[in-house]
Amino acid sequence: MNKFVFFGGKGGVGKTTVSSAYGLKCARDGLRTLLVSTDPAHSTSDVFDQQFDDDPKPVEGHEDLFAMELDPDEEVQRHMREIKSTMSDQVSPAIVNEIDRQIELAHRTPGAYEAALFDRFIDVMRNSDEYDRVVFDTSPTGGTLRLLALPEFLESWIERLTAKRKESVDLFEKAAIGDKEARQKLKEDPIIRRLTERKEMFEFAGETLREESAFYLVLNPDELSIEESRRAIDDLTDANLTVGGLVVNKVAPAPDDDETGKGATYLRERHRTEQDRLERIHSEFDQPVVAVIEQRVSEIKGDLLAEVTEELGIETAASPPQA
Repeated sequence: MNKFVFFGGKGGVGKTTVSSAYGLKCARDGLRTLLVSTDPAHSTSDVFDQQFDDDPKPVEGHEDLFAMELDPDEEVQRHMREIKSTMSDQVSPAIVNEIDRQIELAHRTPGAYEAALFDRFIDVMRNSDEYDRVVFDTSPTGGTLRLLALPEFLESWIERLTAKRKESVDLFEKAAIGDKEARQKLKEDPIIRRLTERKEMFEFAGETLREESAFYLVLNPDELSIEESRRAIDDLTDANLTVGGLVVNKVAPAPDDDETGKGATYLRERHRTEQDRLERIHSEFDQPVVAVIEQRVSEIKGDLLAEVTEELGIETAASPPQA
Protein backbone atom coordinates (compact mmCIF):
# COMPACT_ATOMS: atom_id res chain seq x y z
CA MET A 1 0.00 0.00 0.00
CA ASN A 2 1.22 3.49 -0.86
CA LYS A 3 1.99 6.09 1.78
CA PHE A 4 -0.89 8.44 0.90
CA VAL A 5 -4.44 7.08 0.84
CA PHE A 6 -7.44 9.18 -0.26
CA PHE A 7 -11.11 8.37 0.30
CA GLY A 8 -13.50 10.27 -1.99
CA GLY A 9 -17.20 10.29 -2.80
CA LYS A 10 -20.25 12.52 -2.74
CA GLY A 11 -21.32 14.28 0.42
CA GLY A 12 -22.97 12.16 3.08
CA VAL A 13 -21.78 8.73 1.93
CA GLY A 14 -19.60 8.22 5.01
CA LYS A 15 -16.09 9.20 3.89
CA THR A 16 -15.08 10.35 7.38
CA THR A 17 -16.26 7.09 8.95
CA VAL A 18 -14.42 4.95 6.42
CA SER A 19 -11.22 7.01 6.46
CA SER A 20 -11.23 7.03 10.28
CA ALA A 21 -11.70 3.27 10.35
CA TYR A 22 -8.88 2.76 7.87
CA GLY A 23 -6.58 5.12 9.78
CA LEU A 24 -7.30 3.15 12.96
CA LYS A 25 -6.62 -0.11 11.11
CA CYS A 26 -3.23 1.17 9.93
CA ALA A 27 -2.29 2.35 13.42
CA ARG A 28 -3.28 -1.00 14.95
CA ASP A 29 -1.02 -2.69 12.43
CA GLY A 30 1.90 -0.67 13.72
CA LEU A 31 2.02 2.17 11.19
CA ARG A 32 2.47 5.70 12.48
CA THR A 33 -0.63 7.16 10.84
CA LEU A 34 -1.92 10.68 10.25
CA LEU A 35 -5.62 11.15 9.51
CA VAL A 36 -6.38 14.40 7.66
CA SER A 37 -9.97 15.68 7.51
CA THR A 38 -11.32 18.49 5.36
CA ASP A 39 -14.91 18.10 6.54
CA PRO A 40 -16.23 21.56 7.58
CA ALA A 41 -18.55 19.79 10.06
CA HIS A 42 -15.45 18.47 11.87
CA SER A 43 -16.80 14.91 11.94
CA THR A 44 -13.43 13.41 12.82
CA SER A 45 -13.64 15.14 16.18
CA ASP A 46 -17.07 13.56 16.65
CA VAL A 47 -15.86 10.08 15.69
CA PHE A 48 -13.09 10.10 18.30
CA ASP A 49 -14.82 12.38 20.86
CA GLN A 50 -11.79 14.67 20.76
CA GLN A 51 -11.27 18.14 19.31
CA PHE A 52 -8.74 18.44 16.48
CA ASP A 53 -7.42 21.46 14.60
CA ASP A 54 -4.90 22.42 11.93
CA ASP A 55 -1.98 20.80 13.78
CA PRO A 56 -1.65 17.00 14.10
CA LYS A 57 -2.58 15.69 17.55
CA PRO A 58 -2.34 12.17 19.01
CA VAL A 59 -5.73 10.44 19.06
CA GLU A 60 -6.45 9.55 22.67
CA GLY A 61 -6.56 5.85 23.40
CA HIS A 62 -5.03 4.84 20.05
CA GLU A 63 -1.29 4.39 19.78
CA ASP A 64 0.37 5.53 16.53
CA LEU A 65 -2.75 7.40 15.37
CA PHE A 66 -2.75 11.18 14.86
CA ALA A 67 -5.42 13.46 13.39
CA MET A 68 -5.86 16.99 12.09
CA GLU A 69 -8.81 18.93 10.67
CA LEU A 70 -8.37 21.51 7.93
CA ASP A 71 -10.91 24.32 7.95
CA PRO A 72 -11.80 24.92 4.25
CA ASP A 73 -12.87 28.53 4.85
CA GLU A 74 -9.67 29.28 6.77
CA GLU A 75 -7.61 27.66 4.02
CA VAL A 76 -9.21 29.95 1.41
CA GLN A 77 -8.47 33.00 3.59
CA ARG A 78 -4.88 31.85 4.18
CA HIS A 79 -4.44 31.26 0.46
CA MET A 80 -5.75 34.75 -0.30
CA ARG A 81 -3.49 36.39 2.31
CA GLU A 82 -0.45 34.63 0.89
CA ILE A 83 -1.19 35.77 -2.66
CA LYS A 84 -1.88 39.34 -1.52
CA SER A 85 1.41 39.44 0.35
CA THR A 86 3.33 38.10 -2.63
CA MET A 87 1.72 40.49 -5.10
CA SER A 88 2.06 43.53 -2.81
CA ASP A 89 5.83 43.05 -2.80
CA GLN A 90 5.95 43.09 -6.60
CA VAL A 91 3.69 45.97 -7.69
CA SER A 92 3.67 49.69 -7.12
CA PRO A 93 1.81 50.99 -4.03
CA ALA A 94 -0.60 52.85 -6.30
CA ILE A 95 -2.28 49.65 -7.50
CA VAL A 96 -2.08 47.51 -4.33
CA ASN A 97 -5.71 48.21 -3.43
CA GLU A 98 -6.90 47.24 -6.89
CA ILE A 99 -4.82 44.06 -6.77
CA ASP A 100 -6.38 43.20 -3.39
CA ARG A 101 -9.87 43.74 -4.80
CA GLN A 102 -9.20 41.51 -7.80
CA ILE A 103 -7.78 38.75 -5.60
CA GLU A 104 -10.83 38.85 -3.33
CA LEU A 105 -13.11 38.60 -6.37
CA ALA A 106 -11.08 35.68 -7.70
CA HIS A 107 -11.47 33.80 -4.42
CA ARG A 108 -15.25 34.00 -4.73
CA THR A 109 -15.21 32.20 -8.05
CA PRO A 110 -15.78 28.45 -8.54
CA GLY A 111 -12.61 26.49 -7.90
CA ALA A 112 -11.03 28.86 -5.35
CA TYR A 113 -12.02 26.58 -2.44
CA GLU A 114 -10.61 23.50 -4.20
CA ALA A 115 -7.39 25.25 -5.22
CA ALA A 116 -6.73 26.41 -1.65
CA LEU A 117 -7.35 22.93 -0.24
CA PHE A 118 -5.18 21.38 -2.92
CA ASP A 119 -2.29 23.62 -1.88
CA ARG A 120 -2.80 22.45 1.72
CA PHE A 121 -2.89 18.79 0.62
CA ILE A 122 0.49 19.29 -1.01
CA ASP A 123 1.86 21.04 2.08
CA VAL A 124 0.77 18.12 4.30
CA MET A 125 2.32 15.57 1.93
CA ARG A 126 5.60 17.49 1.74
CA ASN A 127 5.88 17.62 5.53
CA SER A 128 4.87 14.05 6.40
CA ASP A 129 8.27 12.40 6.85
CA GLU A 130 7.48 11.34 10.41
CA TYR A 131 4.45 9.26 9.31
CA ASP A 132 4.27 5.86 7.63
CA ARG A 133 0.77 6.45 6.29
CA VAL A 134 -1.28 9.60 5.67
CA VAL A 135 -5.04 9.11 5.18
CA PHE A 136 -7.13 11.90 3.65
CA ASP A 137 -10.87 11.82 4.14
CA THR A 138 -11.55 13.30 0.71
CA SER A 139 -10.04 13.04 -2.75
CA PRO A 140 -9.17 16.06 -4.88
CA THR A 141 -12.05 16.93 -7.22
CA GLY A 142 -11.91 17.06 -11.00
CA GLY A 143 -11.22 20.79 -10.92
CA THR A 144 -8.23 20.51 -8.60
CA LEU A 145 -6.90 17.45 -10.41
CA ARG A 146 -6.67 19.54 -13.55
CA LEU A 147 -4.07 21.65 -11.74
CA LEU A 148 -1.72 18.71 -12.24
CA ALA A 149 -1.51 19.65 -15.91
CA LEU A 150 -0.13 23.09 -15.05
CA PRO A 151 3.64 22.35 -14.90
CA GLU A 152 3.98 21.94 -18.67
CA PHE A 153 2.02 25.16 -19.27
CA LEU A 154 3.92 27.03 -16.55
CA GLU A 155 7.21 25.90 -18.03
CA SER A 156 6.54 27.58 -21.38
CA TRP A 157 5.00 30.58 -19.60
CA ILE A 158 8.08 30.99 -17.39
CA GLU A 159 10.31 30.66 -20.43
CA ARG A 160 8.42 33.46 -22.20
CA LEU A 161 8.47 35.68 -19.10
CA THR A 162 12.18 35.06 -18.68
CA ALA A 163 12.77 36.05 -22.29
CA LYS A 164 10.79 39.27 -21.76
CA ARG A 165 12.66 39.95 -18.55
CA LYS A 166 16.00 39.47 -20.32
CA GLU A 167 14.89 41.90 -22.98
CA SER A 168 14.00 44.40 -20.25
CA VAL A 169 17.41 43.95 -18.64
CA ASP A 170 19.16 44.45 -21.97
CA LEU A 171 17.21 47.61 -22.76
CA PHE A 172 16.92 49.37 -19.41
CA GLU A 173 19.17 47.91 -16.76
CA LYS A 174 22.40 46.78 -18.37
CA ALA A 175 23.55 50.30 -19.08
CA ALA A 176 22.69 51.48 -15.58
CA ILE A 177 23.94 48.66 -13.36
CA GLY A 178 26.33 46.65 -15.51
CA ASP A 179 26.03 43.29 -17.26
CA LYS A 180 27.05 41.11 -14.29
CA GLU A 181 24.63 42.74 -11.86
CA ALA A 182 21.86 42.61 -14.45
CA ARG A 183 22.25 38.83 -14.79
CA GLN A 184 22.08 38.47 -11.00
CA LYS A 185 18.96 40.64 -10.88
CA LEU A 186 17.34 38.39 -13.47
CA LYS A 187 18.15 35.30 -11.40
CA GLU A 188 16.51 36.88 -8.33
CA ASP A 189 13.44 38.18 -10.15
CA PRO A 190 10.55 37.65 -7.65
CA ILE A 191 7.86 36.97 -10.25
CA ILE A 192 9.87 34.32 -12.09
CA ARG A 193 10.95 32.82 -8.75
CA ARG A 194 7.33 32.59 -7.59
CA LEU A 195 6.16 30.96 -10.82
CA THR A 196 9.04 28.50 -10.70
CA GLU A 197 8.10 27.56 -7.12
CA ARG A 198 4.48 26.95 -8.19
CA LYS A 199 5.60 24.85 -11.12
CA GLU A 200 7.82 22.73 -8.86
CA MET A 201 4.98 22.35 -6.35
CA PHE A 202 2.57 20.99 -8.98
CA GLU A 203 5.30 18.70 -10.32
CA PHE A 204 5.75 17.30 -6.82
CA ALA A 205 1.99 16.85 -6.46
CA GLY A 206 1.67 15.06 -9.79
CA GLU A 207 4.54 12.69 -9.07
CA THR A 208 3.36 11.97 -5.52
CA LEU A 209 -0.29 11.41 -6.46
CA ARG A 210 0.64 9.11 -9.35
CA GLU A 211 3.43 7.12 -7.71
CA GLU A 212 2.87 7.20 -3.94
CA SER A 213 -0.92 7.50 -3.54
CA ALA A 214 -3.90 5.17 -3.50
CA PHE A 215 -7.48 6.29 -4.17
CA TYR A 216 -10.69 4.68 -2.94
CA LEU A 217 -14.26 5.81 -3.51
CA VAL A 218 -16.98 5.53 -0.88
CA LEU A 219 -20.52 5.19 -2.17
CA ASN A 220 -23.97 4.19 -0.99
CA PRO A 221 -26.18 1.70 -2.84
CA ASP A 222 -28.31 4.41 -4.48
CA GLU A 223 -28.46 5.81 -8.01
CA LEU A 224 -27.06 9.28 -7.25
CA SER A 225 -24.07 7.86 -5.43
CA ILE A 226 -23.36 5.34 -8.17
CA GLU A 227 -23.42 8.00 -10.90
CA GLU A 228 -21.28 10.38 -8.84
CA SER A 229 -18.73 7.59 -8.44
CA ARG A 230 -18.61 7.13 -12.21
CA ARG A 231 -17.82 10.83 -12.64
CA ALA A 232 -15.16 10.72 -9.93
CA ILE A 233 -13.50 7.74 -11.62
CA ASP A 234 -13.50 9.64 -14.92
CA ASP A 235 -11.87 12.65 -13.23
CA LEU A 236 -9.18 10.51 -11.63
CA THR A 237 -8.57 8.61 -14.87
CA ASP A 238 -8.19 11.87 -16.80
CA ALA A 239 -5.46 12.83 -14.32
CA ASN A 240 -3.73 9.46 -14.87
CA LEU A 241 -4.68 8.31 -11.37
CA THR A 242 -6.14 4.91 -10.56
CA VAL A 243 -8.97 4.04 -8.18
CA GLY A 244 -7.87 1.01 -6.18
CA GLY A 245 -11.32 0.00 -5.02
CA LEU A 246 -14.85 0.87 -3.93
CA VAL A 247 -16.29 0.89 -0.41
CA VAL A 248 -20.06 0.46 -0.38
CA ASN A 249 -21.32 1.99 2.85
CA LYS A 250 -24.69 2.22 4.65
CA VAL A 251 -26.11 -1.01 3.21
CA ALA A 252 -29.44 -2.02 4.75
CA PRO A 253 -29.27 -5.30 6.70
CA ALA A 254 -31.73 -8.09 5.92
CA PRO A 255 -34.50 -8.78 8.46
CA ASP A 256 -34.80 -12.27 9.90
CA ASP A 257 -37.05 -14.61 7.94
CA ASP A 258 -39.61 -14.79 10.75
CA GLU A 259 -39.93 -11.00 11.07
CA THR A 260 -43.24 -9.60 9.80
CA GLY A 261 -45.08 -6.33 9.87
CA LYS A 262 -44.77 -3.03 8.07
CA GLY A 263 -41.23 -2.29 9.25
CA ALA A 264 -39.92 -5.73 8.30
CA THR A 265 -41.61 -5.51 4.88
CA TYR A 266 -40.00 -2.13 4.23
CA LEU A 267 -36.58 -3.34 5.32
CA ARG A 268 -36.87 -6.51 3.25
CA GLU A 269 -37.74 -4.54 0.10
CA ARG A 270 -35.01 -2.02 0.70
CA HIS A 271 -32.48 -4.77 1.30
CA ARG A 272 -33.53 -6.48 -1.95
CA THR A 273 -33.23 -3.24 -3.92
CA GLU A 274 -29.82 -2.47 -2.49
CA GLN A 275 -28.58 -6.01 -3.19
CA ASP A 276 -29.57 -5.49 -6.84
CA ARG A 277 -27.56 -2.28 -6.88
CA LEU A 278 -24.63 -4.05 -5.28
CA GLU A 279 -24.70 -6.59 -8.10
CA ARG A 280 -24.68 -3.69 -10.57
CA ILE A 281 -21.69 -2.12 -8.85
CA HIS A 282 -19.82 -5.42 -9.00
CA SER A 283 -20.63 -5.94 -12.67
CA GLU A 284 -20.49 -2.40 -14.09
CA PHE A 285 -17.35 -1.06 -12.41
CA ASP A 286 -13.86 -2.25 -13.24
CA GLN A 287 -12.71 -1.41 -9.72
CA PRO A 288 -13.09 -4.11 -7.02
CA VAL A 289 -15.48 -3.71 -4.10
CA VAL A 290 -13.14 -3.87 -1.11
CA ALA A 291 -15.80 -3.54 1.60
CA VAL A 292 -19.56 -3.69 2.08
CA ILE A 293 -20.49 -1.98 5.33
CA GLU A 294 -23.96 -2.38 6.81
CA GLN A 295 -25.94 0.55 8.16
CA ARG A 296 -25.69 0.92 11.94
CA VAL A 297 -28.43 2.28 14.15
CA SER A 298 -26.06 4.36 16.29
CA GLU A 299 -23.32 6.79 15.33
CA ILE A 300 -20.15 4.95 14.35
CA LYS A 301 -17.56 5.58 17.03
CA GLY A 302 -15.83 3.56 19.73
CA ASP A 303 -16.60 -0.15 19.45
CA LEU A 304 -18.68 0.38 16.29
CA LEU A 305 -15.69 2.04 14.60
CA ALA A 306 -13.61 -1.00 15.55
CA GLU A 307 -16.23 -3.22 13.86
CA VAL A 308 -16.02 -1.20 10.64
CA THR A 309 -12.23 -1.41 10.81
CA GLU A 310 -12.51 -5.20 10.66
CA GLU A 311 -14.85 -5.01 7.65
CA LEU A 312 -12.44 -2.99 5.48
CA GLY A 313 -10.71 -5.27 3.00
CA ILE A 314 -7.94 -2.76 2.28
CA GLU A 315 -4.36 -3.75 2.99
CA THR A 316 -2.26 -1.70 5.39
CA ALA A 317 1.25 -3.01 4.75
CA ALA A 318 3.53 -0.25 3.49
CA SER A 319 4.89 -0.59 -0.04
CA PRO A 320 8.61 -1.41 -0.18
CA PRO A 321 10.79 1.58 -1.06
CA GLN A 322 11.37 2.02 -4.78
CA ALA A 323 14.87 1.30 -6.03
